[in-house]
Amino acid sequence: MTRMQAVDAAVLILEKEGATQTFGLPGAAINPLYAAMRRHGGMQHVLARHVEAASHMAEGYTRAAPGNIGVCLGTSGPAGTDMITGLYSAGADSTPILAITGQAPLAKLDKEDFQAVDIASIAAPVTKWAVTVKEAAQVPGTFAKAFWLMREGRPGPVLIDLPLDVQQAEIDFDIDTYEPLAVTRPAATQAQVAKVFDLLLASERPVLIAGGGIINADASDKLVEVAELLGIPVIPTLMGWGAIPDDHPLHAGMVGLQTAHRYGNETLLASDFVLGVGNRWANRHTGALDVYRQGRTFVHVDIEPTQIGRVFAPDYGVVSDAGAFLDAFLAEAHRRKGDGPLPDNAVWAKDCQQRKATLQRKTHFDDVPIKPQRVYEAMNAAFGRETTYVSTIGLSQIAGAQLLHVFGPRRWINCGQAGPLGWTLPAALGVATAKPDQQVVALSGDYDFQFLIEELAVGAQHNIPYVHVLVNNSYLGLIRQSQRAFDMDYYVSLAFENINSPEVEGYGVDHLKVVEGLGCKEIRVHNPDDLEPALRKASAMAEELRVPVVVEVIMERVTNISMGAAGIDSVTEFEEVASSASDAPTAILPIG
Repeated sequence: MTRMQAVDAAVLILEKEGATQTFGLPGAAINPLYAAMRRHGGMQHVLARHVEAASHMAEGYTRAAPGNIGVCLGTSGPAGTDMITGLYSAGADSTPILAITGQAPLAKLDKEDFQAVDIASIAAPVTKWAVTVKEAAQVPGTFAKAFWLMREGRPGPVLIDLPLDVQQAEIDFDIDTYEPLAVTRPAATQAQVAKVFDLLLASERPVLIAGGGIINADASDKLVEVAELLGIPVIPTLMGWGAIPDDHPLHAGMVGLQTAHRYGNETLLASDFVLGVGNRWANRHTGALDVYRQGRTFVHVDIEPTQIGRVFAPDYGVVSDAGAFLDAFLAEAHRRKGDGPLPDNAVWAKDCQQRKATLQRKTHFDDVPIKPQRVYEAMNAAFGRETTYVSTIGLSQIAGAQLLHVFGPRRWINCGQAGPLGWTLPAALGVATAKPDQQVVALSGDYDFQFLIEELAVGAQHNIPYVHVLVNNSYLGLIRQSQRAFDMDYYVSLAFENINSPEVEGYGVDHLKVVEGLGCKEIRVHNPDDLEPALRKASAMAEELRVPVVVEVIMERVTNISMGAAGIDSVTEFEEVASSASDAPTAILPIG
């Protein structure tokens, strides 16, 4: 048996589990682990400027490709507490990341030692497991369990806290005989699948809600096969966006109060049967449940048993991995096809496409300052089908989801439930780390951008290129819009006269100076006709210079984006809607 420090065993396990990309900051209490990483040489590391940012980088890295698990590293005390927001957002969005923190020596625990905090107790509510390892010999088993838990059932984050003396203690360990623990996932039974099929056959206007669980299961191809075999229109959720390409004839649009299409909402309201696979029935998707549910039969399939009935009681529920369910559903469809023709949903699917070709929002505005809708039109024109978009929260994300196009799984990476400001920039760095030769485009409002803006230096230092579209109205736009209900505009303006940069004309922060001071590049755009050329130039610059390139769009100060407060039948359109192809020239199906 080989004798080694516990941290050497930990690094060897990380390598064997395939988690070799780390993000974080060294410090006194975690330095032994860093020393082990240096000794072994098989680990990659990106030096963050803030540990919260490192946790978001790990999220982005995980979500960029099937099987990825990002690792976030930090020292004791505040490093662990800084990770909490990342652990919360990872858990909320079923994203496995591994957080590893240093800790004071065992003898100093509970003695108010410097930077000693019970991080396992703090992290427990937002992780699948959080543990302080108090016996060095338990380090291998703890890491094995961590990887098993991150992958088992509904994926999610784990935190391992390692006291300084536990890291350095010697143990016996044989990496050659170490094997990852086997992962099992629930699968629908044949009887359950037959029941779902019978409910489907009883309907005339079915839709399939494709949630993020389909992408987690790497089952997007199976989803498309099911949809095509049965002619069922598909409505992706925000987390499931890309599971079916936007230009697929059975893509029926997204549904909701905010991140939704006009045609998507109308199709859901016209349906009579809803099969949800790997989704949560999030409130921004459903809106008022009486409107969403009225006149429709619901089936809910999810890997997590406690999700069934959590938001509302479906007519039938199935606990199953999304991929396993789609496999079984396909088999059932082929079996029934052998007994006779399957239902013909062609007329219904054509109706859905007709809505998609007519119920559109206008994007082609020539106003100066620029209207946000024109930004997304230009992005559709400038960026290709393989582009991966990254975004988190705000009017920028909401309008992006309404107007951008996504053509494949893991090409829309969005913080869905937690929505912390500042998430976009570090998450984009994590995505671009995982996809070094692919187009990655981040989308932020000015406040989200400013939250963790220092992480641009990480992209410059580590040569992580991507394009960051910054829509700047110098406002907390989503909060300002929500304050309309209170008849106020209170502490939501970010504008001020910048004495060092009068050229920003009252928009406050001079992002160009900050971006360039952090080692990156920026293009500032004032005229809508300059948008598409600027985006194309930014792509070329990022590829050539291998650093983040920001395209800052100076927008109109006050914009209200299409949104509803109650049911999906009452979304307010604040701008005129499209009436001709020239109103929305980059729409999937141009009008007319």
